Amino acid sequence: MKALVYHGPDQRSWDTVKDPTIVDPTDIVVRIDTSTICGSDLHILKGHVPETTPGTVLGHEAVGTVQEVGASVSTVVAGDRVLLSCVTSCGRCRFCKEHRYGQCLGGGGWIFGHLIDGLQAEYARVPFADNSVYKIPEELSDEQVLFLADILPTAFEVGVLNGMVSPGDVVAIVGAGPVGLAAILTAKLYTPGRIVAIDLADTRLDSALRFGADTTINNGREDAIAQIMEMTDGLGADVAFEAVGLPATFELATELIRPGGRVANIGVHGQSATLHLEKLWIRDVTITTGLVDTYTIPQLLSLVSNGRLDPMPFVTHRYALGDTMDAYDTFADAANTGALKVVLDASTSTSTSISASGERVVIGAGVA
Repeated sequence: MKALVYHGPDQRSWDTVKDPTIVDPTDIVVRIDTSTICGSDLHILKGHVPETTPGTVLGHEAVGTVQEVGASVSTVVAGDRVLLSCVTSCGRCRFCKEHRYGQCLGGGGWIFGHLIDGLQAEYARVPFADNSVYKIPEELSDEQVLFLADILPTAFEVGVLNGMVSPGDVVAIVGAGPVGLAAILTAKLYTPGRIVAIDLADTRLDSALRFGADTTINNGREDAIAQIMEMTDGLGADVAFEAVGLPATFELATELIRPGGRVANIGVHGQSATLHLEKLWIRDVTITTGLVDTYTIPQLLSLVSNGRLDPMPFVTHRYALGDTMDAYDTFADAANTGALKVVLDASTSTSTSISASGERVVIGAGVA
C-alpha cells in the first residue's frame, strides 16, 4: 500500500510500505477513506517529537471502512464505517477507567503516527478497536465527522471543559488556528457573553469571526491586554485559552485573566515557558493543561447529527490521498494558502481548494 512516511526531521515521502495485518485479537484493519493533517504532524516533522522514529507512517485522524476484525472484537464488523479516534484506549488500566485515555498505561494513548504507524495511508491497523473507533450514522458524511477525531474534542475537553466556560463569561482565545477556531465553535455551546480571538494574522481573525467570535484583536499592531481590560472594566477575561504552543502566547494568556479566572492551555509546547507565579499566586488563577482524551466524541457526534455543531467550515482544501505530499506543503504554509484543514480523500483523483466565494478550484490531479 501507499503511505506518508516520516524519515527524520524535515524529511517525508509518499512510499510503498507493507499492508497492515491483525497482530492482536483486539485489532481491526481499516481501509482509510478520508484523513487529514494536524499541527502535531508538523511538530513531528520539525523534530520536536523524538519518540517518533524514522520509518513511521504519520497521521492520527481518519474515517475508514472496517476490512478485518480480530477475534476479540465485538463492537464492529467488516463493512462498518467508523471514525478513528486520535487516542486509543486499552479500557482496562486505571486511567482508561477514569476516561483519561490519553494517559493509557496499557499500550494506548496517542500512538497513531507517533509510536506506531498512523492513518495517512491506504490502510491502517487499529489496536483496541472496541474502545477506540465509533460507528458513523449513515446520514453523516466523512467530512462532517473527520474533525471529531482530534481538533474538536481537543478544543472542547482541554479548552472549554477544563476552562469551565459558563454562560456570560468573557472568553479570550490566543491563537486563531484550527484548534483555536474549534475552541470558538465549542465554547459557543455554553453561551459565553463574549468571545475574543487574538492572533497576528488578519486572515485567521477573519476566520474567527466566521466561526462565531464576537471581537478580534491583532496583537501585532494592537495591545491585547489593554483592549481586554477595557472590555471588562479593568478586571480581565473570565477564561483564556492558549491555542498556539509558544512561550509568548502562554504568558499573554496568563496576563489576560481576571482574579479568580481560568487559563486553559491547549497548545502543544516544544520549549520552556515562564510561569510568573510572583504575579499569579495572589490572584487565585487556575491553570490547566492536558492531552485530549476523546471521551466526548459520542457527545460531539450527537451534536453534529442533530445539527447543533457544524464542522464543515474547517475544510479549505481537498486533496486526493495520493497528493498527500502536496497537501503537506499547503497545510504547512497556511499563512499564504489560507489553509485551515485539508481533507485527504481516497475516493478521488482531483484536488481542490475553496475560493473566497465558496467555489471549488482544481489545484492538481492525484497520482494514487
